[in-house]
Amino acid sequence: MLSPVLCSDLAALEPEYTEADVISTVEFNQSGEFLATGDRGGRVVIFQREPQGEYNVYSTFQSHEPEFDYLKSLEIEEKINKIRWLPLHNPAHFLLATNDKTIKLWKVSERDKRAEGYNLRDEEGRLKDLSTVTTLQVPVLRPMDLLVEASPRRVFANGHAYHINSISVNSDCETYLSADDLRINLWHLNITDRSFNIVDLKPENMEDLSEVITVAEFHPHHCHLLAFSSSTGTTRLCDMRARALCDQHAKLFEEAVDPSRRSFFSEIVSSVSDVKFSHSGRYLLTRDYLTVKVWDLNMENKPVETYQVHDYLRTKLCSLYESDCIFDKFECAWNGTDSVIMTGAYNNYFRMFDRASLRDVTLEASREVCKRRAVLQPRRVCVGKKRKETDVSVDSLDFRKKILHTAWHPKENIIAIAASNNLYIFQDRLTPNGHHNTPEIQSAPPKWQTQPNPPTY
Repeated sequence: MLSPVLCSDLAALEPEYTEADVISTVEFNQSGEFLATGDRGGRVVIFQREPQGEYNVYSTFQSHEPEFDYLKSLEIEEKINKIRWLPLHNPAHFLLATNDKTIKLWKVSERDKRAEGYNLRDEEGRLKDLSTVTTLQVPVLRPMDLLVEASPRRVFANGHAYHINSISVNSDCETYLSADDLRINLWHLNITDRSFNIVDLKPENMEDLSEVITVAEFHPHHCHLLAFSSSTGTTRLCDMRARALCDQHAKLFEEAVDPSRRSFFSEIVSSVSDVKFSHSGRYLLTRDYLTVKVWDLNMENKPVETYQVHDYLRTKLCSLYESDCIFDKFECAWNGTDSVIMTGAYNNYFRMFDRASLRDVTLEASREVCKRRAVLQPRRVCVGKKRKETDVSVDSLDFRKKILHTAWHPKENIIAIAASNNLYIFQDRLTPNGHHNTPEIQSAPPKWQTQPNPPTY
């Protein structure tokens, strides 16, 4: 059942920000203890959950730098498109981060001891004069202040001719996929100089191009299954056991469109911007411009559930097309039990849909309404006259403010919302009698300002 949410604002201390500060991806790790964000400036910021439940900055590092492809005379942005955590197998954490062309595997580890008493080096690390070394000593480890280090372990480059839009770690924990507009490649985490092309939609004549890949993801349990969606609104399920090149899909999930309702915008709004397998692996969640749909893997002809995200925008598609807003790519997320769905909208609104009760709620993530430990109040967008003072007219929506990137804690009712350069963390609170209360918000921790090279979130 849906309940209101408490909000925790890890936002900027100053209202001014640059394009490089805009958050471009958000991702919890498998336990939910860590939350990683990437921005358009190529930086990755990792938050760790404290014992009291709040998330504070754990590490900040520069993952990608701007580059220039001299062969194609093309600038390569440093923007982080996706972050994916690898399953935890030792005290160090590993994550994949990608921009348009290059994928990097990062190791994030802690160090609280340092070695002292070297024979050939002094305390500052300089080589000693060998003539002064008259005795041998055994180096010892001394305690030191905790240091979190981020180091690149692998760089996977030159695998894509087009911009990378997706990466997904396989359940075998050895391989991962990367997808661009026309191809999907399979990589081994220990091999950087080659990958295997498993999907190729590029026609011999580019004038025959009819669709592009928008997103791809591995099944959470079966390492041979993957799904990818396209700009035509279809989602394909591929089985890598059938053939090396998965151009022939195992299943095609597509909803027939009523010809009488077709318009110039039909194909644009049907383009799938995100696809997520449920935690159980039984369902697929897809997001297009106006709806989120739940598909049963055993039924291809139509979704089992369809939820209207902002149906009130149908009358404004022309102006949204002129402003390019109609091409915005919204993400979607499941909660830990696959019972609630979340996705973003405009005006810094985000939507939640309860699958059992079919109830839905619209909430707002903004600095104006998110005070520390504040309870979020439901919002309502109206097409005609306002019924309540708190209602918002569809004509007054701010399309520059949009929630594109969202993430849900894998086990608890904690969500992360990226709104331009602001990160909001919301969590369900329990009342003294054990019932769910509306979600509240944390505020930017003091440590935020003390991080090295902090992004202005």
